[in-house]
Amino acid sequence: MSTAMPFAADTTLLSEVTAAVRTAGLTLRDRHTPHARGVSLDEVVAEIHANDDAVLAVLREPLLRARPGSQWAEDELAGGALPPGEWWVVDPAEGNINHVHGMADWAVTATLVRDDRPVLTVVHLPLTGDTYTAVAGGGARLNDRPLTVSAKTDLGAALVGTGQARPGEDERTFRRIGDSVTAMLVNGLVVRVSVPATMQLIHVAAGRTDAFWQFSDVRSGLVAGALLVSEAGGTVTDLAGEPWHTGSRDFLAAAPGIHTAALEVLSPIA
Repeated sequence: MSTAMPFAADTTLLSEVTAAVRTAGLTLRDRHTPHARGVSLDEVVAEIHANDDAVLAVLREPLLRARPGSQWAEDELAGGALPPGEWWVVDPAEGNINHVHGMADWAVTATLVRDDRPVLTVVHLPLTGDTYTAVAGGGARLNDRPLTVSAKTDLGAALVGTGQARPGEDERTFRRIGDSVTAMLVNGLVVRVSVPATMQLIHVAAGRTDAFWQFSDVRSGLVAGALLVSEAGGTVTDLAGEPWHTGSRDFLAAAPGIHTAALEVLSPIA
């Protein structure tokens, strides 16, 4: 099969996936409140699961139907390489913890991963109505506007970010996060530490933020942003400087002009 054929098929598929994700976004928007829901850990977790279940009930079947033969990556907190073939990596409520606490930083994401590489993604922000999309080889867009990463070349002028990938990370990971924040506070301009990853990565793709890194391989928080950033002209690697894929153990997405400098700061910590 020629390279043009998958691209053409993915481009056609994008409109169907976008419609399905936007529809699912209405369900999540209707569940949003301006106040926090749940006091105990059990109550918060129950709210999170309820959000996931409600969105998946209207999103899973349309995506599988849109791409016959595709498979579903069940565990949204899983990492590591996927088996060969096409897989849907979906976060029904990316930033679920923010949603449950009455905040605005959350989205619905769906990414088609083919042979361990993201090839199509849709990130929809129901509160604003904004939709970020990308197809491998076709660029990245916010609604109808092409996205381009930052043109900065000085890490000292850069706004950068990181965050944790899942609750209960091991202590070593927490210490690496802390060390990396300190290193970037010394070498960068401003550091944001927040969740979820996708909400930071859309800013990298749009040129609002200059870099994002994470000491984790959780797929659902990285695949959408990785494709958006790379298609917007950014550089996406692991912290050894190798091209990133779903089997990579860590992650760096940056504007090309500061990627090398960011890697020099972060790689000793990795």
